[in-house]
Amino acid sequence: MSTSAETAESSQVPQTPKSSRIPRIPFWVQILTGLVLGVLLGWIAKSGDIGWLTSTLQHIGDLFIRLLKLAVAPLVFFAILVSITNLRQVNNAARLATRTLLWFMVTSLIAVAIGLAIGLLTNPGEGTGLTPKGGKLPDHAGSWIDFLTGVVPSDVITPFTELNVLQIVFMAAVAGIAALQLGEKAEPVLKVSRAALELLQKALWWVIRLAPIGTVGLIGHAIATYGWHLIGKYATFTVDIYVGCALVLFGVYPLLLSTVAKVNPLRFFKGAWPAIQLAFVSRSSVGTMPVTQKVTERLGVPREYASFAVPFGSTTKMDGCASVYPAIAAIFIAQIFDVPLGIADYVLIAFVSVIGSAATAGLTGATVMLTLTLSTLGLPLEGVGLLMAIDPILDMMRTATNVAGQSVIPVLVSAREKILDRDAYNAAKSSPIDEPDASEAEQRVTVPAAA
Repeated sequence: MSTSAETAESSQVPQTPKSSRIPRIPFWVQILTGLVLGVLLGWIAKSGDIGWLTSTLQHIGDLFIRLLKLAVAPLVFFAILVSITNLRQVNNAARLATRTLLWFMVTSLIAVAIGLAIGLLTNPGEGTGLTPKGGKLPDHAGSWIDFLTGVVPSDVITPFTELNVLQIVFMAAVAGIAALQLGEKAEPVLKVSRAALELLQKALWWVIRLAPIGTVGLIGHAIATYGWHLIGKYATFTVDIYVGCALVLFGVYPLLLSTVAKVNPLRFFKGAWPAIQLAFVSRSSVGTMPVTQKVTERLGVPREYASFAVPFGSTTKMDGCASVYPAIAAIFIAQIFDVPLGIADYVLIAFVSVIGSAATAGLTGATVMLTLTLSTLGLPLEGVGLLMAIDPILDMMRTATNVAGQSVIPVLVSAREKILDRDAYNAAKSSPIDEPDASEAEQRVTVPAAA
């Protein structure tokens, strides 16, 4: 009797249907596939001298970067404005902002010291076969006068049309501070600003999902255009940049996380990896900003603080582009042009890297920062022309380092100020960038059920 009853009872239990949904390919796998495919197509185009394939790869890459840049100007403006006003929801906001800036400067100083040490040890400009005749003046050169006077725009339209991110940051900061002073009177403007920021971020998510396709074009065109023979001429310099950035990314940051923040560095990389890999491909800190902010929040940084620190870092925190790169590049160019550098010059390089990093503005490339460094040292600006050919290959690693630092510092400051959610940090995982974490999804389901 009991057996038959159990059988009948078990037959009434509904069977969970097997999911017929196609397994989703992880984003990092999509990016890696794009990298491999891009290298393969670039090699085919280069070895077979296939012009139409090279052109197609270039158009694909250019279109992806153009789509990223399309939202940069308004995204930076509204992100900075909203982030400054969000600070009023955080205790000790001025203290947090000051600590953030100080750690930006400290890590930049460490990064530039690593760059100088590598450059002095390896002498990247010797034995390359390159000569000063191969250099040419850059289209735009940076100087301290331009940097200081260029912060303030002459009108409110030009910075957006010419994509002068530094001036956009200045206007957004002024607007944000003014909104804080006005209080409730500014709430209608802030409401529109928050809605505009969400709209821009949503549109940018769609572009970010195209990153694997953009990777094929960007990497493929780089290989097809420059080829391995050109990379060979810059072998020491290229290795120096990658090693220097790797030491900062996988050496300095984990050391700070483990000793200062007292957290597991492996958890950081697991949580922040979607932003780091996208930065490597897109070569744009600002374009990666929505992903950077999302992974930073997943790592336990309070949203109100993250919404300030990440946009601020995306336009000023550049350990790869503004510290490691100009230090090694200055030594490289000095050796090519046979210009001796002394201790005072190395101190100047460190000063420029720490103070002038905002000149990079979070966009692809670091030409402005490099010209600012060279002009300060009195080195020939024609040296920039020698580096432009190899720049896209270098910029990938530089930007990945930038973005990692933009996420590390908020974690470090939050831990020091005891506002880091350590449970969230330890539970962080590299989940898809356009879907909520499993824990978030569970809360959305279980809370109503409990009610």
